[in-house]
Amino acid sequence: MSKPSIPKGTRDFGPLVMARRQWIFATIRKVFVKHGFLPIETPSFENLQTLTGKYGEEGDKLIFSILNNGDYLAKADEGALKSKDSKKLTPSISKKALRYDLTVPFARFVVMHRNSLTFPFRRYQIQHVWRGDRPGKGRYQEFTQCDADIIGSTSSLCELDLVQVFSESLTNLGVPGFTILINDRRVLSAVASAMGVPDERLTDWTVAVDKFDKVGIEGVKIELEKNGFNERVVAGIETLSDINSNTNSFDILSKLTEFIKGNEKGECGLKEMELLLHRAKNDGIVAPKIKFDAMLARGLDYYTGAIFEVKVADSPVGSICGGGRYDNLTGIFGLEGMSGVGISFGADRIEDVLEHFNKFPDNIDQTTDVLVTQMDPVHCLEELKLVSQIRTSGFSAELYPDALKLKKQIKYANDLNIPYVVLIGEDERNSGKVTLKKMSDGTQMTILAEEVVKNI
Repeated sequence: MSKPSIPKGTRDFGPLVMARRQWIFATIRKVFVKHGFLPIETPSFENLQTLTGKYGEEGDKLIFSILNNGDYLAKADEGALKSKDSKKLTPSISKKALRYDLTVPFARFVVMHRNSLTFPFRRYQIQHVWRGDRPGKGRYQEFTQCDADIIGSTSSLCELDLVQVFSESLTNLGVPGFTILINDRRVLSAVASAMGVPDERLTDWTVAVDKFDKVGIEGVKIELEKNGFNERVVAGIETLSDINSNTNSFDILSKLTEFIKGNEKGECGLKEMELLLHRAKNDGIVAPKIKFDAMLARGLDYYTGAIFEVKVADSPVGSICGGGRYDNLTGIFGLEGMSGVGISFGADRIEDVLEHFNKFPDNIDQTTDVLVTQMDPVHCLEELKLVSQIRTSGFSAELYPDALKLKKQIKYANDLNIPYVVLIGEDERNSGKVTLKKMSDGTQMTILAEEVVKNI
């Protein structure tokens, strides 16, 4: 018999972890609702063609394809099969795939349901996604994203709204030392152009810059050289890094304005970033909670404007949130000109951060308010009646199912952090009363059964 196991990059969630995760979801959901976002859900898998080509070449490699039902080789591309060309073979043996993120399925959803939606449409979604990443600390192959998007408006007030959602949610969760990093893909494109990066090589340049956090400036330079970029581009990335080392976001924006002078789209992006920072400041979101980061790239191909990432100082994992503006993601599904902007909370990484810093609320896994013990296996009508009364009053209660020794039942309450225990022994039964024990300090009182609720 084989030893039970689960695939790498996945996790089982016990009661304590689930209580923590549900608290994270509820806290974020409350902020989403407060800002007017409406809930939707999409299937866990999509048509493969819906997902491919949306995340860049590297992202496409991480998509989990699903083999066709039945004899999946029946219609396989024989030439690709013989030559072991997996890229060419996949479309012939797989028509579906697990979703890689929630944004592309959302764009598909908007196009399919556009006649029943009111625009600008504000949606939130809390569901699993799957990526074939190499498993590691804070990196899972199955994880949960909490997304909020506003689609159908180009106003930069939408970006401000999402920055507010970031700030409120992470503050309410007690995430310490978080910073909302912002940049704009138009600025990145203008910077690349000023360095001499050809338009057709912009994606390659962006992918290299996106690795800055992991490999540092020297690593990015090596990556650029390896990809055939000339000395001017390599030197330019060092200049960009020097500009970005400034601690004042407005100083960085000022220096970049000179660096990309004359690039209309880039200058527009810088002005919107400056406006966003000023508006955030008026709302009380100031450094170090928010910062312009000229090296922030975000590798996903569909971003066209503002981009976001949230990092935590001294965190055991990388970024915990991300997002950005996409001007025509719905266009690939036949609906042109529908601009949107969205953000995503990585619930699993937030969980890792809160656990690392010991920031979860105490007794978060407490589910039962009162345990009613069972002393007599024959007579338990009073106990059942009391449990029902407690539940009707809005508290949670359970009756211990077996008439075991009281010590074992008390231990059960202690192990589950149940704050109150009710005992109905022979003396209590004869007097028509019950004993209510407060577990935190061991104090107890003998009272009428109907007085239990007001004393807990």
